[in-house]
Amino acid sequence: MSEFTLKTATQEPDLATAMQVVYQWNYNPEVEELRNLYVKAAEAQWIGAKLDWSRPIDLVKFSTTPLGAGVPIEKTSYWRSLSEETRAELVRRTAAFRLSQFLHGEQGALMVAAQLVNAVPHTDAKFYAATQTMDEARHVEVFSRYLREKLEWQWPVNDELKKLLDATITDSRWDFKYLGMQIIIEGLAMAAFGNLYQITSEPLLKELIHYVMRDEARHVAFGVVSLDGYYADMARSEMRDREDFIIYACELMRNRLVGDQIADAMGWSKTEVRDVVLNSEIGRAFRSSLFKRVVPNLKRLGLLTPRVREAFVNLDIIQFEDADPEAEDRSFGLA
Repeated sequence: MSEFTLKTATQEPDLATAMQVVYQWNYNPEVEELRNLYVKAAEAQWIGAKLDWSRPIDLVKFSTTPLGAGVPIEKTSYWRSLSEETRAELVRRTAAFRLSQFLHGEQGALMVAAQLVNAVPHTDAKFYAATQTMDEARHVEVFSRYLREKLEWQWPVNDELKKLLDATITDSRWDFKYLGMQIIIEGLAMAAFGNLYQITSEPLLKELIHYVMRDEARHVAFGVVSLDGYYADMARSEMRDREDFIIYACELMRNRLVGDQIADAMGWSKTEVRDVVLNSEIGRAFRSSLFKRVVPNLKRLGLLTPRVREAFVNLDIIQFEDADPEAEDRSFGLA
């Protein structure tokens, strides 16, 4: 495809991280809900290699599926100048962009889950974090394989996602790891997975996504249960640190899907593409809807403070504060 080029990703320098390692010599169950979640996770393990990878995908049909939701490239002036063949390939690779970000997020989740085994203060959470580490390794495996074997294309990590992953991995406080990964990144991923599951008709991808969603629903629950009540009596200065982090993370994630990487790969004006995406009704709706799990879970944890609420009003995501993530899980057959 002569009209489409992509810069080769370079190796990132290693991150320096520091965190407290907490031994727990009491091995008895302390938090029944977490212990039950651990048992459920152990029973629900699945093997990516047993999916039917031999099934060919209909690339023509796949290319016309709206997997690029949130990046409405068809509304740019550039789109009209492309040949039909190039349009089909671009939509396919826009889908690859979306799946690539899932892949990179899963690698970040793998590293954070491993950190939580060391950092969390009680045995039940350590047990569950160990099962999540296995889940995330499997997610990295299946997304990377799908991109490699089926779409034959992988994009570099989005800059904003990388910033949030770095902030979550390098912070030494265990509750920040829960906030950054379990509550925000995993919450966003669940909404994005749900959207993808509804719109794709590709059987292997649909099956893969449903397995991943079953795991991710538990991961979000792990964060909510672990942090429940933790912020009730927190000092105002410490709470402000959490507010800063939440606002920073949500601003990064709300503004990340603006077509910059696609424009760069196509040699288009990033400014024009960004303007189209930011002013597109479908783009705005999609980027806001990703927060329909994040906002109610933050409210449940007592983190929807006046300051955070004001930021969420400005981000146009406050309308999800009373959404019911558990009801959505049931609608997908996850509960």
